Amino acid sequence: MMDPAITVKIFQKQADFKHIPAGELIFSEGDVGTEMYGILEGEVDFLVDGKVVETIGVGDVFGEGALVHVEGTRGSTTIARTDCKLAVMNKHHFLFAVQETPEFALEIMRSYSNRLRRLRRML
Repeated sequence: MMDPAITVKIFQKQADFKHIPAGELIFSEGDVGTEMYGILEGEVDFLVDGKVVETIGVGDVFGEGALVHVEGTRGSTTIARTDCKLAVMNKHHFLFAVQETPEFALEIMRSYSNRLRRLRRML
C-alpha cells in the first residue's frame, strides 16, 4: 500500500517541493486553503488555541480538510516542528486523484480516521 504522501508527490503540479524550516508557520486556523500537503521529510505540529494537539510525520498528509469543506478554511494552525520537505497538491489535482485512484481516497480517509482516533484518546 502506498503512503498518501507519495501519492501527493506523484500528482503535485510542480516538480519543486516546499521546504519549510523548523518553527515556520505553514497555515493558520481559519485561513482559506487551496492545497494539501504530504510530508516527505520532517514533522508538523497542529495547534488549536495555541496548544499543540498533534504531531505528524513522514508519510502523513494534512490540509485536505480545506479542500473538502464548502467554506474551504483551515481547521487548525500548522507549524513545522522540524525542517520539512512537503509535496503539495492543489484542489484540482486532489479531486482528480480521488476520482482516478480510489486507493488514494481510502488512504486519505484512513489518515483522517487515525488522526481522530488519536485525538479522541487524548480527551
